[in-house]
Amino acid sequence: MSRLIIAAAVIVVAGLVAWWAQRNKVDPPTRPEHWTIPAQLDRADFDAPEIPWLVVVFSSATCGVCQLVVAKSQALASRQVAVQEVEYGTDKALHERYGVDAVPTTIIVDQLGVVRRSFVGPVSATDLWAAAAEARDGLPAQPAE
Repeated sequence: MSRLIIAAAVIVVAGLVAWWAQRNKVDPPTRPEHWTIPAQLDRADFDAPEIPWLVVVFSSATCGVCQLVVAKSQALASRQVAVQEVEYGTDKALHERYGVDAVPTTIIVDQLGVVRRSFVGPVSATDLWAAAAEARDGLPAQPAE
């Protein structure tokens, strides 16, 4: 009988400790669910507005991944595709104008300035090439990622 009372007491104490720990648990810091991606860019704000396609990489000098994304994006440069890096330290006004709040942010823009695809964070060369090809081939714009 005493074992049953001890077991019940241990269960009650364990339950109270678990309840107290759960009640005093600190919520994790909040994170934005979505980063700001502009729907349209003014092509006059960027180099080579006459070239039909524009790939913009919003970056920062303190971002290690950014330079990898810029290098992958540069491979897309051609007579039909202009590629431009917009580094926060030198082009802060463009980051603010378009509300870009995460780097690297890569945006594929058509000749009218409509954002056809976007990526926040690192992007593989395969995904970048495929997105540019889909945009050029006239497939419907994909929602921002």
